[in-house]
Amino acid sequence: MPTEHKLLIRALRGETLTRPPFWFMRQAGRYLSEYRATRTQAGSFLDLCFNPDLATEVTLQPIRRFGMDAAILFADILLIPHGLGQALDYREGEGPILEPVRSVAELAQLRMDDLHERVAPVYETVGRLASELPDNVALIGFAGAPWTVATYMVEGRGSRDHAIVKQWAYADPDGFGRLIELLVTATVEYLSRQVDAGAEAVQLFDTWAGALSETAFRRWCIEPVQQIAVQLRRKYPELPIIGFPRGVGAGYKTFAQAGAVNGIGLDWTVPLEWAAAELQGSNAEGKATLQGNLDPRLLVIGGSAMETEVRRILRILGHGPFIFNLGHGIVPETPPEHVDRLAEMLRG
Repeated sequence: MPTEHKLLIRALRGETLTRPPFWFMRQAGRYLSEYRATRTQAGSFLDLCFNPDLATEVTLQPIRRFGMDAAILFADILLIPHGLGQALDYREGEGPILEPVRSVAELAQLRMDDLHERVAPVYETVGRLASELPDNVALIGFAGAPWTVATYMVEGRGSRDHAIVKQWAYADPDGFGRLIELLVTATVEYLSRQVDAGAEAVQLFDTWAGALSETAFRRWCIEPVQQIAVQLRRKYPELPIIGFPRGVGAGYKTFAQAGAVNGIGLDWTVPLEWAAAELQGSNAEGKATLQGNLDPRLLVIGGSAMETEVRRILRILGHGPFIFNLGHGIVPETPPEHVDRLAEMLRG
């Protein structure tokens, strides 16, 4: 099926559809028994990301089960730091562990030269998915947004308060800006190769955007995403881009007005009536297609609590360009039968 007929692409181009397309962040994950089996087969998490056979398999698993309108490449936002030469490991119970980069001198050790070679299996996975997905299912490529990727690179792991990265960003904005510039360049290169391999839309995950002050949010989140979008659209003028600046509250309006993205992912704290009035619409109006925003915990609970909220989201956001999703990723303890029921509701 040509890209322009896929529901996700139509929604990202500003159409209001009879039913919204849907997909779920972390739809390939530990809540599925088949994913757990494949993950065990792979060995480590990085081995799974870099094995095109297995990464393709886990990307397809939720599509087979639930019939989403889009598949998102199975990979990780920290593959770019790995591609730049930063030491990266995933430890059970700890998550990602990186050799921290905390100065301009340490930044000089990172290099673009080997990026594509080090992440080449990702591009192969995208190519396989492009040929194996059902004709009506869109393929989403993705990357972490520069600020969020930088938080891990500087902190060396996930952080509750982001104190170390903020210290560098606030005290030495020029030096920290060099890291962000490198990540903008690397992200454009990385996503361009994904599009060349067959991705039909891309999403930028800015999971820790809500950690910043208003002015820092503009500088370290909005401006880098704008730069990435401008450079991508020079190569691919029709490429739909989704931004997900989680936790920014009223900052979602500033993000929308920047006009960098076609779609905006909403976390579950965003008031829906406000979002429909202030954010939903066409890119030309400083607005965007909205994506979201069911609380993942309601998917764990299921039943009437989940179904009532799903109907409310559809009622409020379904009258404009909209993609149904969660406000963040599916959590491991989610019963697959609840996902099945949600998909059934959304298909109508």
